[in-house]
Amino acid sequence: MQAAEQALIEFEIAVETFRVEVENFSRLHHQKLGPMYARLDELDAQIAEARAAKTGDPEDLRKAKEARDIVMPMPGVDELFHDWMDSDGLSPEASAMLTEQPVRPPKRVRPSEEARKLYRELARKAHPDLAQDEPERERRDEFITRVNAAYGRGDVELLKELAAEWAAGPARPLAPLSESEELYARLEWLSRRKELLTVLAKELEEGAIGSMLRMAPDDPDQLLEDIGEQLLGEVSRREAELAELVQ
Repeated sequence: MQAAEQALIEFEIAVETFRVEVENFSRLHHQKLGPMYARLDELDAQIAEARAAKTGDPEDLRKAKEARDIVMPMPGVDELFHDWMDSDGLSPEASAMLTEQPVRPPKRVRPSEEARKLYRELARKAHPDLAQDEPERERRDEFITRVNAAYGRGDVELLKELAAEWAAGPARPLAPLSESEELYARLEWLSRRKELLTVLAKELEEGAIGSMLRMAPDDPDQLLEDIGEQLLGEVSRREAELAELVQ
C-alpha cells in the first residue's frame, strides 16, 4: 500500500510541475508577446486597407474590413475580465489584489532547479494523501496550496520558509494497520485518483501550450525567446510590405 501511495504522489508531483510550466508559459507568453501579436494584427489591417485603397476591388475591400474587425473586436466576457479569471476561478493576480497580497507574476516558465528540488521534497512530505484523518488532510491541503503557489512563482526563499514551517509542525502519526475492507477501499481510491491524473496529464500535454512545451522540454524559457525573435522578424517583414504599398 505504501509503495502504491508513494508512486501516486510521484506521479502527481510530475503532473503538477508540468501544469505550473503550462500556466507560467501561458501567462508570460501573453505578457511578453501579446503586444507583438497586436502589432501584427494592426499591420495586417493597414496592409489590407492600403491594398484596397489602391485597387478599389470589392474583394480587397471585404478583406480589409475583416482585417480591421480582428484588430477591434467587440469585447466578450473573457476580454472584459482579462487576467481576473482562469480555469480554477480567480487568477493569482486577482486573488492577490482581493487579499491585499503583493502581485508577483512568474519570472520564468520553469522554476529554478533549487525551487524544483524544494518543491518535490515538500510535496513528498506534506502531500494530503498521506493524512490519516480529515483534520490532518485539511491541514495538509492548506499547506500544500501555499507550497504550490510559491513553486509557481519560483520563490525559493518562501519554499525554504515553508520547509522550516513543516519541519517544526506536528509529526505525522504512524498509520494504523488497515482491515482488509479498508485496504481494498484505499486501493480503489488510489486507482480512481490515478485515472483522473492520467486524464489531466493528457489534457495538459495535448493542449496548445503543452504541445509547444514539448518542442523544448529542456529549456521552455528559451522557446519563449525564440518565438519572440520570430515575431520580431514577422513585424519587420510586414512593415516593409506596408511601406511599399503606401509609396
